[in-house]
Amino acid sequence: MIFTRPELQSIGDAIPRAAGVSLQILRLDLLHPQLSGNKWYKLRLNLRAAKEQGHGTVLSFGGAYSNHLHALSAAGKMHGLKTIGVVRGEPAEPLNATLTFARQQGMELYHVTRADYKLKSSADFLARLRERYGDFFLIPEGGANIAGVQGCADINELLNWSTPAAAMSSAPERVVALACGTGTTLAGLLLGRREDYRILGFAALRGDFLENDVRTALQSCGVADPGNWRITQEWHGGGYARSSPELLDFIRGFQHRTGIPLEPVYTGKLLLGLYRMLERGEFSRGTEIIVIHTGGLQAF
Repeated sequence: MIFTRPELQSIGDAIPRAAGVSLQILRLDLLHPQLSGNKWYKLRLNLRAAKEQGHGTVLSFGGAYSNHLHALSAAGKMHGLKTIGVVRGEPAEPLNATLTFARQQGMELYHVTRADYKLKSSADFLARLRERYGDFFLIPEGGANIAGVQGCADINELLNWSTPAAAMSSAPERVVALACGTGTTLAGLLLGRREDYRILGFAALRGDFLENDVRTALQSCGVADPGNWRITQEWHGGGYARSSPELLDFIRGFQHRTGIPLEPVYTGKLLLGLYRMLERGEFSRGTEIIVIHTGGLQAF
């Protein structure tokens, strides 16, 4: 597989300039045409484990527009693995672009009711899946397991700060901002953090469980919570995948000014929220901010 090393793109937009901050975006969306964003980081160690353990089939979960299933289907084909996607909700024909792509990559789609989907982690539900499909390597929804967290730790290697670490005692703050669905990528950043920076997560869905999920993920990896991070619930826009005219206008304007595409589920909410915080003066002048573009553009 040929990957492009993601680069940091400086944003000279009016709002960051007025706030006196340095804003860069880590373009993980350009990593690979089919495995863009943070998805490959969450999948690669899982797929390696599947092959090392002799599994020929990988099964995972997601909604009808799941970036995770989209990426898993492509990665499975590249690795010569059969993939099964357990999809939340009844099937609708014709399939949307995400599920059409997954099927084209060879993924077998198994639609379950929303009630059954809530049981996806139960032993009984998993036993029924094994009765149906035989043996498989299980990857949780969104790649939210130890291997997913460990894979995301490597994103730290791509964070190039303009202020040397040795000068940080007298320098402005460093901040990494990213959208959060399961908290796996944020936990990975904490796991692999070697330099001092603060992490600000933007929840893409309602509910105050994400911070606890991040701490649980760190505990599963055998490390204590290092602190200096938080997840804001202010910018989810009313719930997962919910949009608004303000959000869509912001996405269109941002792409027009910067050339960077966003989507309304994760990265659009992240940048809209960040810009509103900059307008409110919530970051000290001179702060360095790196936004992680986690991809997810294939359905938009």
